[in-house]
Amino acid sequence: MIRVFTSRRCLAHTAPGGYPERPERLRSILDHLRGTEGFASSVVEDPDGAGDVDEAIRAVHEPRYVDRLRRAIERGDGLIDSADNPLSVGTWDAALAAVEVTLAAAAWAVHGGGGDAGARHAFAAVRPPGHHAERDRAMGFCFFDNVAVAAEWLRRSGEAERVAIFDFDVHHGNGTQHLFEERDDICYASTHQAPFYPGTGAASERGVGAGEGSVVNVPLPAGTDDERFLRGVDESILPAVRAWQPDFLAVSAGFDIWRHDPIGGFQVSEEGFRALGERIAALAAACSGGSSLTVLEGGYDIDALPRLVVAYLEGLDGRHPTD
Repeated sequence: MIRVFTSRRCLAHTAPGGYPERPERLRSILDHLRGTEGFASSVVEDPDGAGDVDEAIRAVHEPRYVDRLRRAIERGDGLIDSADNPLSVGTWDAALAAVEVTLAAAAWAVHGGGGDAGARHAFAAVRPPGHHAERDRAMGFCFFDNVAVAAEWLRRSGEAERVAIFDFDVHHGNGTQHLFEERDDICYASTHQAPFYPGTGAASERGVGAGEGSVVNVPLPAGTDDERFLRGVDESILPAVRAWQPDFLAVSAGFDIWRHDPIGGFQVSEEGFRALGERIAALAAACSGGSSLTVLEGGYDIDALPRLVVAYLEGLDGRHPTD
């Protein structure tokens, strides 16, 4: 079963012309899903929250950073921490909404509701994205690390003991790795282009201290196509995550691995996303009762992005275009 969780509040964050991370990304996905047979009824807008959102954010990000971000927005500052992070009057509400939606999606994935039994795959269609946000600063279009906040919430609330995060964005999720690399209860596994922004994610980065072995990086070269990408997933990511034995699976979904993405350099096709969804569904079946949480990260070809999301969801739900 698929549910897509979102909020129109996520559209409130705007950026100057020329920024690829803009409201049209999310708007195009939602408009397409609502017009797609089999997915129109799956969209849940402004879902009920899952506890104290501010507390959940501060459990992952430095409280001083959270307060600094809020004050910068209230002052009308144009940027925070880098030129990649423009601020607008709606940035705070959008960033909070992204976390709220992600937490609600995670709660549904582990609990269901209204008779939603069996395997549940939640897709958090949110922005701003999150996986570059560090504990104490914004970075790479990201303000709060949505998937990291959800993973920590699952741990602290007792919903999961061991959470695995698979990140397939074309950029390495430096923020998520750094937040958890010293821990043995949250695994971070990533496929990404290298060398590329942000410069982290070497295969030798395997975790620190108690977290040794809880980080798995699979850097791949520019030009990586379906075959090479899926081989990296099959030979490195899937065995490592299964061996780590999580009881919940979360995914950072970067659709900038698409072959025509204006930022990325991979060559993954629409069918590649469908095949990836199938693999993630199988991984969830093996380690988290069949359920999973996927959170939108990158993807900047606005014309293609909606159908790439649908292809991924079809794979996740075991559907095919002719079904």
